[in-house]
Amino acid sequence: MTTPLTTWMSSRLAVVLDGKSDKPLTPVDTFTPTFALNAEVIHSLEATHVGYIAQPASFTFQMTVKAIGGAAAELTRLAMTGKEFSIGLYQAKGSSTDEWDFQKLLFNKCLITSANPSNAVVNGAPAATFSGVAREAVVDDGGGETKLPKVMA
Repeated sequence: MTTPLTTWMSSRLAVVLDGKSDKPLTPVDTFTPTFALNAEVIHSLEATHVGYIAQPASFTFQMTVKAIGGAAAELTRLAMTGKEFSIGLYQAKGSSTDEWDFQKLLFNKCLITSANPSNAVVNGAPAATFSGVAREAVVDDGGGETKLPKVMA
């Protein structure tokens, strides 16, 4: 039997609100960030693909949390107050430093746009799904941070 080359079984990501990496949001079942960087290609009579029109970037997220513990209550409070917040993925405390392609993925200026709690179930805890938008995204792959949208002066 050979020893596995990676330590992925002991490495994980944590969802963090407002940069509080010492207090990750738990329990989170799923967290799905989405980037949309749309562009439309322009053609002319003389040639194809002569340029493109870039549309504004948009960032959305969806997460499902168990309605036990503090995660559902914290997210419901943020949704009801309409307060902007930051949410991101970080390497969890104690995880290996070389297991993930990025060190940080952060959505800033977030707002929850919909919440969908599930029905109570006989076995297991009910879950709540939250969807939202962000006005800024920050990605750090170890080579420095990249912010979107880029601010033009």
